[in-house]
Amino acid sequence: MSNPLRSKKRGNTIIWILVGMLILGLGGFGATNFGGTVRSIGSVGDKEIDLRDYARLLQREMNALSAQIGRPVTFQEAQTLGLDRQVQARMFASAALDDEAARIGLSIGDEEVGRRILGIEAFQGIDGTFDREAYKLALQREGLTEAEFEERLREEAARFILQDAVMGATVAPQVMVDRLAAWVHETRSFTLAELTASDLPEPVGEPGEDDIRAYYEAHPDLFTAPETRQITYIWLTPEMLRDEVEIDEEAIRKLYEDRIDEFVTPERRLVDRLVYPDEQSATEAKARLEAGEATFEDLAAERGLTLSDIDLGEVTRDDLGNAADAVFALTEPGVVGPIQTDLGPALFAMNGILDAREVPFEEARDELAGEALLDRARRVIADRMDQIEDLLASGASLEEVAQETGMKLGQIAYAPDSEDEIAGYSAFREAAEKARTEDFPALESLEDGGIFALRLDRIDPPALRPMEEVRDEVIAYWRREETLKRLRELAAEIEARVAEGTPLSSTGLVTTRYEHFRRNGFLSGAPQQVVERVFSLSKGQTAIVDDGETVFVVAVDDIHAADPEDEELRATREALDAQIAQAIGTDMLQAFTAAVQEQAGINLNTAALNAVHAQLN
Repeated sequence: MSNPLRSKKRGNTIIWILVGMLILGLGGFGATNFGGTVRSIGSVGDKEIDLRDYARLLQREMNALSAQIGRPVTFQEAQTLGLDRQVQARMFASAALDDEAARIGLSIGDEEVGRRILGIEAFQGIDGTFDREAYKLALQREGLTEAEFEERLREEAARFILQDAVMGATVAPQVMVDRLAAWVHETRSFTLAELTASDLPEPVGEPGEDDIRAYYEAHPDLFTAPETRQITYIWLTPEMLRDEVEIDEEAIRKLYEDRIDEFVTPERRLVDRLVYPDEQSATEAKARLEAGEATFEDLAAERGLTLSDIDLGEVTRDDLGNAADAVFALTEPGVVGPIQTDLGPALFAMNGILDAREVPFEEARDELAGEALLDRARRVIADRMDQIEDLLASGASLEEVAQETGMKLGQIAYAPDSEDEIAGYSAFREAAEKARTEDFPALESLEDGGIFALRLDRIDPPALRPMEEVRDEVIAYWRREETLKRLRELAAEIEARVAEGTPLSSTGLVTTRYEHFRRNGFLSGAPQQVVERVFSLSKGQTAIVDDGETVFVVAVDDIHAADPEDEELRATREALDAQIAQAIGTDMLQAFTAAVQEQAGINLNTAALNAVHAQLN
């Protein structure tokens, strides 16, 4: 049953012209049969919204979201994210424009419809021309007749004509564009001083016992230990077995031969290759190069390429084919060619020589032996896993398994910041954080081929550490805050002196002068708040910038208006003009669509929507 909706739309109506509805070959829903005679999910005025189009577009959006997050998205998840409502809003907005275009008589002729059909790639054969069979098959797959599809093309064209009429007349207010561009390109000259502990009249001393106790009690969060998981574990790594395994010399030598490309590399060259369509073009380019009229980079740019596009990297003789002899004959950087290649005549620029390299077995032996030992140790661990798993499955404790198998037994007070020994392995950290006291130990793998099992003995909740334990930390925190407090007081004194007429550079502080600093400039060694504060001040004003770690005093010496002849300013004006005009046009289209919807009225067929949603579940 169709239920009328409130037809007045608010400012957040989603406007998206559904060009994609007319592009076939979705391969997802196809001509799904929803049963019965229901064909529409609703209407705007006289324009019905096809149920199949809604199903296809919703499925497409779900597929796009699945591709984005790397796993299939269920309809329930899509509905929770509001994907169905977004698609509905788009389709009703599009239908409103279609209805209005039909009401005022906008359309295109048969000749234009034919031209558009001929230009759709999905309807073209392998020779790039229109294929009627492909056309019929594509429409069949989508459950559309030729008449239906061609009518949709007319609607799409009329919709765009209407949209362009609404948006095309919008222009950005010139005053707004000029003010924004001038604001962006305005610069400031200012003096900056960073206050440090050395600027204080006297150094911060040691805190008294009362100060230490007061700070400790006032900041318990700083000295509270996090939740700690008391864990017993057993583990075995390849490194632990290094002294137990043996490997023979023949195996080490075989490993060297298997990886010979790592140790023996032939002579190589750093080469760029620039291919031309014919021999004459390549020859003329070479002549210009030799005459000094162009560089190799210039020649590449003339062909629409950059040096990175033509860079072959490090190549051997075998990589260069016909060009090998000429390129390798060069004893210093240069250009040879034209030389015929599979891609056509080409010029080759040799940019560097890399000598042949050979690491003899004797030099590589120790490294290979270490790798071979660890690899052998991993296999030994793999061979022991069944025995260890059987012991754990039989109910043996970790202590008993360690005693019987030689695995190393350990304990750790695990917290999120733990990283010593076994806590340095991500696999252990993940298992430690998931463990429950009622879990039975299970054998798991470490990243280096080792194994471990753990038991959560108890969880200690966050607790305030005794002051005796954190005394040095308390003193360090107190000194930092006391220093910051005194620096703020000093900064206030400096600010007052500058306000009375003393230049900041004459206050005894180390200062830096910045000329014509841009609003988007980067200030090394200072927080972004300094730049923001500089551009909020008037000429002659001073301010203190305190980010909780450091204290700065800044004085604005001059404000420089943007140069009206500056090319960058002109480019910014052009960009702002286009962006603002587009934004205004989008707002106008949104308001126009809302007005059309209100005038024409909206009906929503909830039964049809539920039918589509049921198919997607």
